[in-house]
Amino acid sequence: MADPSLDASRSTSSGCPTRLAGSRSLSVERTSVGQGVFFSLSSWELGLLVFAVIGGASALGVLAGRFLRGQSERHREPIGALQGALLGVVGLILAFGLSLAVGRYQDRRADVVTDANTIGTAYLRAQTIAEPQRSRSLALLRAYNDLAIQMTDEIPGSAAIRETAAQQGQLQQRLWRLAGESMNARPRDSAPRLYVDSLNNMIDQQTVRLSGLNNRVPDAVLWLELLGAALALGLLALYLSVLGRGLLPIAAAAVMVSFLVLVTFDLDRPTRGLIQIPATPLLAEKATMSLPPAAPAPR
Repeated sequence: MADPSLDASRSTSSGCPTRLAGSRSLSVERTSVGQGVFFSLSSWELGLLVFAVIGGASALGVLAGRFLRGQSERHREPIGALQGALLGVVGLILAFGLSLAVGRYQDRRADVVTDANTIGTAYLRAQTIAEPQRSRSLALLRAYNDLAIQMTDEIPGSAAIRETAAQQGQLQQRLWRLAGESMNARPRDSAPRLYVDSLNNMIDQQTVRLSGLNNRVPDAVLWLELLGAALALGLLALYLSVLGRGLLPIAAAAVMVSFLVLVTFDLDRPTRGLIQIPATPLLAEKATMSLPPAAPAPR
């Protein structure tokens, strides 16, 4: 990456930061993807869909098993072998999908923490630059942090989050221009250079956070998990029904697998699902920003 001090120095001559001009909106568009079927549903709708598909497959398996119960000796062995093999494969797929979903969830939580840290570092270093850029930058950074908090509750890929990201991009341009003015006013001071570096990290982190929010499993893979689980449970219900077993084991297995699929899907819905990414680090940063600046303005 180029020396941020040189970028900031060039920004004042053109009236807008050379690093950001014309690129922030494109970055937002690149990180915004269309919502899939599972992601566009509400939590209740998603839960009903998962339980309906898996429960319906199990019910069909029970009915088919009762129909074939009179020929149980003929069908028992092939159905048992097939359902055992399919359950093993689907179990591996679900376990792998859950581990990946948990990893992406942890990455999104880490992105929020890093976002708060970069904003906080930029805010602290903005206190060390000279007026009038100091007061203007501090006010803009408070507004930027509020937008970062607002983004926590918005749906990735929606018009609302694109608008919030665009507003952050506008604040980034204004902050970068002020940083360039501060550096040009005092080119030998180290405080403006350190502030420009932290501001640059804060700008980069916005793209990282947006990319993490849009990093989701494709709908085709989710359909494979859901339909595979439904088929496996349907064959299990068929096998148990052929053997004349009760409905309780079938219902328990269907409920357990449905919850597992639902949790796997819900982890990829950081702002819509029951398992959400908290904005606690950003809220803590906002509380810190509400206090008077710790560093006095340089003379």
